[in-house]
Parts: sequence; structure tokens; C-alpha cells
Amino acid sequence: MSYFQFEADFVGSLQCIPMQVRMKLDNCGVKLKLVHWNQFSQSERQALVTMPCQTEGETEAYKQFLQGLVVKKTGQPAKELAIAPHPPWLDRETIPEDILKKAEECKVNISLEQWSNLNPAQRFALIKLSRPSHENKNFIPALQEFKIIN
Repeated sequence: MSYFQFEADFVGSLQCIPMQVRMKLDNCGVKLKLVHWNQFSQSERQALVTMPCQTEGETEAYKQFLQGLVVKKTGQPAKELAIAPHPPWLDRETIPEDILKKAEECKVNISLEQWSNLNPAQRFALIKLSRPSHENKNFIPALQEFKIIN
């Protein structure tokens, strides 16, 4: 998986947690803080980017590797979260409320057809970028990159 264009300002150095890693964190149920991420070496961060995390076995291996890194750096594991049995980014038929609200704030309309044509990683990114607690400066660039708006 490659990085999104809207992440270009920070993915080269991996100073922030890229969307593809954030998606893996949600898949394996680990709440990784930026303070943890910043303690990892460049090669450890790269390993977290490239390691697969889709099948049950891959997800468990990813979680164990990640928690091993966190424990090595901090002395205790990262907080674990419940894993959604039906993550909203896999639902092509329902646009999450936060996305509709954020799109409305930005005076953008996202149709169900546009939503369903996105891949799961793109839907995941929009979900994360539309959260009220998130700095949302990349919401519009993501919509442009995903060809929802010009």
C-alpha cells in the first residue's frame, strides 16, 4: 500500500503515523500514541508500515510485534481497544454521520455512489479526517485526491 498524497508533507520522515498504519492499529485493536511512535527507530516505523495486517494471523503477529516495540521503549504495553466487528470503512452502503457533517461544513456533497466507489483505505482516511477531535486540514485535500471534488 502506498501513502496518500495528502500525507506527503510528513510521510518521508515518518514523523507522524501514516493512515495505513492507523488502519492497521484499528484492525489489531492497539491505541498507539504519537509519543510511542516517536520513540521508534526509522526501521521500526518502516516495519510497521510494511508488515501485513489483514488476516487473523497477520493481525495477531502485527499486534505482538507492535506491543513488543512499545514495551521495549516504555516498559509497558499500549492500551488495547475493542476491534469493530463491522468497521465502517468496509461498509460501502452507509456514509458515516461524521463524514456527512464534515462535508456539509465544507460545503461539499458526497454521494453514496462516490462513497461506494472508494476503496476501504480511502474510506478509512475520510472517517479519520472527519472526526471532531481530529485536526481536519487534510479533509478537503483527501476529497480532491479521491476525486470526490475538483
